[in-house]
Amino acid sequence: MTQDGSLIDWAGKAVELDAHGCALLSGLLDAAACAEMRALWDARERFRSEVNMARHGYGRGVYRYFGYPLPDPVAALRAALYPPLARIANRWAAILGTGVEYPEEHAAFLERCRAAGQVRPTPLILRYGPGDWNALHQDLYGEHVFPLQVAILLSRPGEDFTGGEFVLAEQRPRMQSRPEVVPLRQGDAVVFPVRERPVQGSRGWHRVQMRHGVSRLRSGERFTLGIIFHDAL
Repeated sequence: MTQDGSLIDWAGKAVELDAHGCALLSGLLDAAACAEMRALWDARERFRSEVNMARHGYGRGVYRYFGYPLPDPVAALRAALYPPLARIANRWAAILGTGVEYPEEHAAFLERCRAAGQVRPTPLILRYGPGDWNALHQDLYGEHVFPLQVAILLSRPGEDFTGGEFVLAEQRPRMQSRPEVVPLRQGDAVVFPVRERPVQGSRGWHRVQMRHGVSRLRSGERFTLGIIFHDAL
């Protein structure tokens, strides 16, 4: 992680997440770190599986899940981002009354996943080409779900690709869904809910469902690093 995670205003990011359902971490990775991450795509032995989105009806494009052991930069990002996000996740859990408490360190949370048979790593790289897109979805892989995840744009919008905007959709009860488009530059990260988030209304807090995806790429090639904190069955 190029930017020191301790320098991020996590209290401010919590406010952004509460208000908008996402938070921007500007310049989390520099250009060199982005290039290093993109180069991992060609190290096929580092991945446990590949998914062709069109084949499964998920959209168009390809993504690959890393295998264990994760590359050092990916493992470092996962471990560094988890603790401040766990504090937000615990506050949300208390608001929603889920009864779930997330441990302070990521290793302890992974132990919980392993005990439930969730042993396959979920960090991934996604590659989009012209005409590719990602359907609105949720990344749920088992009983234990960490409620926040992070996507980091590794390519340069307007130079490496055009189109391909990151999109969130909030399914509000008894109302039309609310879209949110997050403009990202190379190295920027967006934090967003995996499945749901608390929203304060006139009668108190309630939960809303969230989905995320990527709009159609007009040209070029777009790479994204996805950091999901729970492992898969």
